[in-house]
Amino acid sequence: MRKNRRRKTFENVEVVDAGAKGKSVGKAPDGRVIFLTNAVPGDVVDVMTTNKRKAYFEGVATNFHTLSDKRTEPVCRHFGTCGGCKWQHMGYEHQLFFKQKEVENNLKRIGNLELPLSSPILGSKEQYFYRNKMEFSFSDSRWLTQEEISSDHEIENRNALGFHIPGMWDKILDIKKCHLQRDPSNAIRLEAKNFANAHGLEFFNPRKQQGLLRTLMIRTSSTGEIMVLVQFFQEDKANIVLLLDHLKDKFPEITSLQYVINSKGNDTIYDQEVICYAGRDHIFEEMEGLQFKINAKSFYQTNSEQAYELYKVTRDFAGLTGNELVYDLYTGTGTIAQFVAKNAKKVVGVESVPEAIEDAKANALHNNISNVDFFVGDMKNVFNDDFIAAHGQPDVIITDPPRDGMHKQVVEQLLNVAPLKIVYVSCNSATQARDLALMKEQYAVTQVQPVDMFPQTHHVENVVLLEKRI
Repeated sequence: MRKNRRRKTFENVEVVDAGAKGKSVGKAPDGRVIFLTNAVPGDVVDVMTTNKRKAYFEGVATNFHTLSDKRTEPVCRHFGTCGGCKWQHMGYEHQLFFKQKEVENNLKRIGNLELPLSSPILGSKEQYFYRNKMEFSFSDSRWLTQEEISSDHEIENRNALGFHIPGMWDKILDIKKCHLQRDPSNAIRLEAKNFANAHGLEFFNPRKQQGLLRTLMIRTSSTGEIMVLVQFFQEDKANIVLLLDHLKDKFPEITSLQYVINSKGNDTIYDQEVICYAGRDHIFEEMEGLQFKINAKSFYQTNSEQAYELYKVTRDFAGLTGNELVYDLYTGTGTIAQFVAKNAKKVVGVESVPEAIEDAKANALHNNISNVDFFVGDMKNVFNDDFIAAHGQPDVIITDPPRDGMHKQVVEQLLNVAPLKIVYVSCNSATQARDLALMKEQYAVTQVQPVDMFPQTHHVENVVLLEKRI
């Protein structure tokens, strides 16, 4: 039977909540939830549905009868088109309220957990210009506004350097100013684009798979260092040198200038050779005197200042006295492992990405930390009885898995190992709640601390302390 996909219109809908994935929530006359992309709790709106599901609608607000007192004026000219900062029209104190609410709701409803009184969410001191890594895409067929499409004016130059339009892999929004990364990020991006235009360098066409300029990555650190990596689609030595020399001369503050030649179908660089053109092949991040070497492929928390707050919460929850053996699962480049090492007898880190473990070992050596060991392997295969027998029974386990959470076998092994404490760091409280539900018979949740790493978005980190039931 063919589904009825006709759009519906609902009038005077009160927006009552902000839900998962940053969408706001209203109620249809029949009681079904409506998820909205462009409203704020407290708005009263007319809605046109864009999708109908069995239990809910998806839609957009087409007319605003009442504007919420939770609203604020977005600072970015690209808000509403760029999908990067979807909550920029909501006051920051209200963003924090809904993030905390989502964490607590997920733990209670998905995990069915008994919770202690949650600590108030740790807000970010910097609400803009907080990201230390940004990636921009070149395109010769930029996204056009409705005004441009409707006008009779012929647009000769369609080159863009910016972000993908949400849901459109081949359309790039040309960014004039981004409020996510501190200067000189905007200046470098604009200079690269303007110089390329002035000298006729070809911007990439993803459909035709042709052109020279593919992506631009800029990394900054709290120490003031800057990495710039330009990704080219093909070997063109003269033009590559032309652009890189210009950036080097124009921005002498660049610590690391690198490039990649990538002719494959996607623009990931993890299987590509990164060539250092000028300066070092890395920059340094610093935290409590520890230095972490960041190369072009390294993972590092993208909000450096809030990463420090997150790691302090993790260390406090672990409650180390100097006598504990600590396991750090999903250790990445070993930042948490090294951050807690001075308070532990020994730390053992496990990670599936070999390059990350190489970075972890190099950083530990650089920081003169001798009581950490790092091992490579798929967590569900490595973290087994033989591993415990070889490296010791942990007193505390710290786990910081990817968004999908922990594999069920890893959860089962945690229960088998049964340390006194587990500190679970998560960027997805829904999958965190799912995992905690599997552990609640043996462990009680004794502390919960949400941490806002990404202002102007719905994303939130959460740290939970689990203590073994006696």
